[in-house]
Amino acid sequence: MRFSSTPRGARLSRRLVSLRLHEWGHPYASDANDSLSLIAAELAANAVRHGRVEGRDFHLRLMEVEGRTLRIEVTDTRAERCPSPGAPCEPPAEEESGRGLLLVSRLAERWGTVPRPGAPGKTVWAEIRCEAG
Repeated sequence: MRFSSTPRGARLSRRLVSLRLHEWGHPYASDANDSLSLIAAELAANAVRHGRVEGRDFHLRLMEVEGRTLRIEVTDTRAERCPSPGAPCEPPAEEESGRGLLLVSRLAERWGTVPRPGAPGKTVWAEIRCEAG
């Protein structure tokens, strides 16, 4: 799915992830739907905030791999701003932002980044293992 690199595009991507998971048997308010929707929101917000290039969209891909593992991938066009999957540091309590990847690292079983093949940019991905809805 392709979304505009705007806050509206990020909100829409989260809603569509939740809808798609519901259609796949992971109902709204289930652990899988809640967790992956939140991960989608954080990765999409990062793509808009840190990966945005004027006139370029971000891409989101949701899939089921290896049985009951759900994987989300968010691709943007900024290669020079690549998060590190090591243990993200928690920002000082007075900071209003900087906790997105900390949330992703705590909700996902695995996450990481890979270069975007054949084009500038990167893909940030995360996986969770879940039971059927």
